[in-house]
Amino acid sequence: MELQLSTILFFFFFLYTTAVTTTGGYFLPPASNDTDYIRTNCNTTRYPQTCFKSLSGYAASVHRDPVRLARVAIHVSLEKATHMATYVNGISHRKKPLNASESAAIKDCSSVFGDAVDEIRRSHKEMKCLGCTGVSLRFQLSNVQTWMSAALTNEDTCTDGLEEVPVGSGLKADVCGRVVTVKEVTSNALALVNRYAETIST
Repeated sequence: MELQLSTILFFFFFLYTTAVTTTGGYFLPPASNDTDYIRTNCNTTRYPQTCFKSLSGYAASVHRDPVRLARVAIHVSLEKATHMATYVNGISHRKKPLNASESAAIKDCSSVFGDAVDEIRRSHKEMKCLGCTGVSLRFQLSNVQTWMSAALTNEDTCTDGLEEVPVGSGLKADVCGRVVTVKEVTSNALALVNRYAETIST
């Protein structure tokens, strides 16, 4: 009887020691596939590293759902575009005056980013109401694709306008550098919407 008890105790001790990490001494639950799902989908976008960096923190809420993933990607795009629009609007109020080419470029950039924010916001609203408007999912997704494409075009227009600004302008480098990140997350969001839309036939 004592031998059997010793065997049982040893067995449970073995299970415990093999289930404990070597670093912290805490039991680790099985790894989730949610993050892998984000990574796999991001690898289909044009900017996979930016995609994973911006979306991996939402893995638990996305939970391998393509609609949630596209919606979160649009949400991130909206946040970035809104911040950029605010930043550009503030440039014209700086104490340091802008020259003629800088002033014209910033004015145009502010206008097109305002449009981009509106288009991304409409896309986000539509994604939150998929299937609740009485029209087909395909039609709703088509709207989102159109608006996100338009937003990306507007973001491109901002940097195109800055081409007229002299190369040595610190303002040009600063704004263009910031716009790059916004364009990447918008492009990625559109790619994830497109990926989901391909699975919808009606």
